[in-house]
Amino acid sequence: MSERLTTAHRLVVKIGSALLVDTSTGELRRPWLEALAEDVAHLRGLGIEVVIVTSGSIALGRGSLGLLGRPLRLEEKQAAAATGQIRLAHAYQEALARHGFTVAQVLLTLEDTEARRRHLNGRATMNALLALGAIPVINENDTIATSEIRFGDNDRLAARVAQMISADTLVLLSDIDGLYTADPRKDPDARHLPEVRGLTPEILSMAGEAPPGYSSGGMVTKLEAGRVALSAGCRMVIASGKVDHPLKSLLAGGRCTWFLPENAEPLTARKRWIAASVKPVGTLTVDAGAATALTQGKSLLPAGVKQVDGRFERGDLVLVVGPEGRALARGLVCYNAEDAKRLAGRKTSEIEALLGYRGRDEMIHRDDLVMEAQASVEAEKTA
Repeated sequence: MSERLTTAHRLVVKIGSALLVDTSTGELRRPWLEALAEDVAHLRGLGIEVVIVTSGSIALGRGSLGLLGRPLRLEEKQAAAATGQIRLAHAYQEALARHGFTVAQVLLTLEDTEARRRHLNGRATMNALLALGAIPVINENDTIATSEIRFGDNDRLAARVAQMISADTLVLLSDIDGLYTADPRKDPDARHLPEVRGLTPEILSMAGEAPPGYSSGGMVTKLEAGRVALSAGCRMVIASGKVDHPLKSLLAGGRCTWFLPENAEPLTARKRWIAASVKPVGTLTVDAGAATALTQGKSLLPAGVKQVDGRFERGDLVLVVGPEGRALARGLVCYNAEDAKRLAGRKTSEIEALLGYRGRDEMIHRDDLVMEAQASVEAEKTA
């Protein structure tokens, strides 16, 4: 099963507060973090892109503000997050800099993953960071989130991030080494499950209660995270983070539970959503050369667009039509209608001069584009 980790291309690792922070003192467990940084460096050496989703800002900040040992009001949590986030980001920066890596801090809210344009902006930013060799370190933006439970925990945030960036593997480091048939803290006969295929009602019923302390998760939220990840074609593993070098332990075959999706590739799942779930709000008519390029799996460039119809914004779904008027494909457009009309038929080298800013080279990136024949098949499946 450890091969599932070594064959990952893009990996999201979620780390909880209870692993990072000593609950009695509010201080960072620095040796544990340094061991984790060695693990991340090892994975990067294998050619695996790594994104970290971390808790800990509130847990660190409450110690600095003298808020240990009692429940916090929402405004106190937000104040603690504002204080602790600086310490948390600096700790990751120090730990990973020893291995020559640049760390990028990304703060997200639920709306950032659900609103399409903010979702696209976040995905584009993280893709750029990964392409530049940086390691994104992501946390929920507790300082400005207004509801008492936003994502509720970073398990679900990690799953949303995995979905957003088309990751193929999600690792949830926990205080437990996987899923059991019952809560092993209460039932000595609980049996460990090394592999799960499909989140059936029986599997969901095995979740226990969240542990006490700073952790807000528990198996319930981990299975909810699994639902999001698996639907995006991303496999997920729950493993113990209480050991030193938790990722190397997982590589060595350490005890864990793998959750495996029916869809083999996350990009396939993303394209299935594009094909079957959204109605186009505009049309791009392309020339014969662009039509041929699309059938070869290439992106749609501005030079190949002859005409732009409809009112749409960046990130909206549009239909791509060939020179004979036949629908060829559909995809998420990189420009709004006004800018798309300015760019139609022009070279990518002219984008900045035409728009006043340097946008994407593509009108529709191939990762966000589905050929119409495939869309028809998916629509029939959905009907």
